[in-house]
Amino acid sequence: MTHLHESIIDLWASVKAPPAPALKAVTVNPETTALLLLDFVKQTCSDMVRPRCVETLPAAATLLAAARASNVLVIYAIGSVTPGRTIADTMLEVAPLGNEPYVQSGPNKFLNTDLDQILQDHGIKTVIVTGTAAHGAVLHTADESVFRGYKVIVPVDAISAENLFIEQYVVYHFTIGSRVANATTLTCTGMIKFSD
Repeated sequence: MTHLHESIIDLWASVKAPPAPALKAVTVNPETTALLLLDFVKQTCSDMVRPRCVETLPAAATLLAAARASNVLVIYAIGSVTPGRTIADTMLEVAPLGNEPYVQSGPNKFLNTDLDQILQDHGIKTVIVTGTAAHGAVLHTADESVFRGYKVIVPVDAISAENLFIEQYVVYHFTIGSRVANATTLTCTGMIKFSD
C-alpha cells in the first residue's frame, strides 16, 4: 500500500513499462510530405557521444534515398548549441545534396528559423521526423509540428538517444501526449511508402 506523501521518486522501482506500441505502415503523398533530418552531425552522432545514432544511419540513409527518389522535400536541421557547427558536419551517410534547405536552432527546430515558412511554401501537410537526440530535437520538433497543424510520422528505427530508456519514454510520449498522440504515427523506415 502506498502512502499519500510518496512521490514518483519513491515509487520509481515499482514502475512497470507499458506494452510497446504497434507500429503502423503508412503511405504518404510525396507532394505534401517533407523528410526532416535532425542533428545527424559528427558532434552528436558518433560512437563516442551517441553510438545509438550511428546504428540508425543505415535506416535513415535508406529512407532518405527513397524520399529523394520520390521527389520528397528533404530538410536538414542542425543544432546551435555547439559553436562552429555547420551543415558540412552532417554524417556522410545522410549528407545533403545540392540545394536541400537547412535550418539551425536548438532542440525545437522551428524556434527562430524559417522552417515553418519552408514547409508552407512547399504545401507540406505531413513531416517525417528523424534524427537525434530523441528527447531533444526529435521530441520538440515533432511536438511543435503537431501544434502548428502538421501530421507527424516518426520512424522509430531512425531516432536515437544515449540509451534505450530515453528512446522508450519519447516513443511513449508520442502515444499519449495531448494532441500529439492523435496527430503522430509511429512506424519504421521499411513501413513507409511514397505514393506515385
